[in-house]
Amino acid sequence: MTTLTALSLTEARAGLQKGDFTSVELTQAYLDRIHALEPKIQAFLNVTTDHALASAKSADQRLQQGDTSPLLGIPVAIKDVLTTKDIETTCASKILKGYIPPYTATSVQKLFDAGMVMLGKTNTDEFAMGSSTENSGYFTTRNPWDVERVPGGSSGGSAAAVASQMAPVALGTDTGGSVRQPAAYCGIVAVKPTYGRVSRYGLIAFASSLDSVGVFGQNIEDTALVLQAIAGHDPCDSTSLLAEVPDYLTEMRKGLEGMRVGVPKEYFADGLQPEVAAAVRAAIDQFETLGADVREVSLPNSEHAISTYYLIATAEASSNLARYDGVRYGARKNESTLWDTYRATRGQGFGSEVKRRIMLGTYALSSGYYDAYYLKAQKVRTLIKSDFDRAFEEVDIILGPTTPSTAFKIGEKTDDPLEMYLSDIFTVTANLAGVCALSLPCGFDNQGLPIGLQIHAPFLQEARLFRAGYAYQQATKWHQQHPTL
Repeated sequence: MTTLTALSLTEARAGLQKGDFTSVELTQAYLDRIHALEPKIQAFLNVTTDHALASAKSADQRLQQGDTSPLLGIPVAIKDVLTTKDIETTCASKILKGYIPPYTATSVQKLFDAGMVMLGKTNTDEFAMGSSTENSGYFTTRNPWDVERVPGGSSGGSAAAVASQMAPVALGTDTGGSVRQPAAYCGIVAVKPTYGRVSRYGLIAFASSLDSVGVFGQNIEDTALVLQAIAGHDPCDSTSLLAEVPDYLTEMRKGLEGMRVGVPKEYFADGLQPEVAAAVRAAIDQFETLGADVREVSLPNSEHAISTYYLIATAEASSNLARYDGVRYGARKNESTLWDTYRATRGQGFGSEVKRRIMLGTYALSSGYYDAYYLKAQKVRTLIKSDFDRAFEEVDIILGPTTPSTAFKIGEKTDDPLEMYLSDIFTVTANLAGVCALSLPCGFDNQGLPIGLQIHAPFLQEARLFRAGYAYQQATKWHQQHPTL
């Protein structure tokens, strides 16, 4: 049954509906593959075998009754920053080891309601803080294309699971590129929706004004189907948008004829790996061949994006992570005084990168520095958003590289946090501006490592992302290539 894991979500859906195989058989095939590959890839923090098989059995009963729900019986992996009732959720942090949430995140619950089968919770940088999944409190996930390299982060576990066909699709989260960057490194598709398009209820917060729940898939159709299921207003989330969700599958087949495509001149500066630049340029040429009107645009404040992001994100993190004090939930290190308990719990429970970001954020918010750092960063954030607003008056989408290079080796950047932060130079702007963005494969470098093409679209225009990505996908075969494991 292992050949079932080679099916895309769309193909598996057709097979289930026709009765070629059952959800239990499909789920067991993925569990067997996880068992075989996990020692090599380490994508999962927790494989929920019993839960998965019980859900698959329930899905088969619905299928036998004629239920044709599009995601019914399809396995999925869930990043371990999304709460799951009665199933451990740790954010890959030792401070939450053993934490069993009393509720399920809205995005996950919507997948459960649609009949999807959770295979397990995937590894991540601790509290989603990182670009390589090396900051997990437990272990480093490895890139299926080269196990000596990182899968990206922070949603590296979900990306590696999909790329290695241990799951057909997965949920991740994106605060500054954490679904798009690992998708580029692992040669798969990922979408970061508009801020507020998908409920954040049950997403354990890193930076509340930047966090988004995103989707990984092997192709555009699969990614669109899952986003269709989780998008929409949620009264449990005050930042959730009350906006109609279009039919993504219908919209994506409209082609590129007449679509105005912008290429930011700032995205092809020094520091971009030559093979990445060449692959992205070739993809832009392909868009032009398919009927798009390609023109240059400018996002002049992009050069300030990394500085702005790491001020705002760390400030919000320092506030959000104050709740982990050893009193209310999670790990607790009992000491003789309350202050010593706080210090021991947080000192032993948090990893070095989380501590670094808490200290940076606390400093930026402190008296005498708030105006100089945090307030100024918020003003620059407004300028970055204005850049996108102006560009989208001229074009329908914006194309560029997802990352400045292909996947780097494990340990290569751990001693240089600033170099690590620059891995997100092309992705953080979408989060700062609140717009939607997508990454899809567009080639390989001379070492056989995947290269990602990034597409930005305006506020609530995810359908435009899928339309552009689907047209490119139909004309190329990059998404059909998989690592040999």
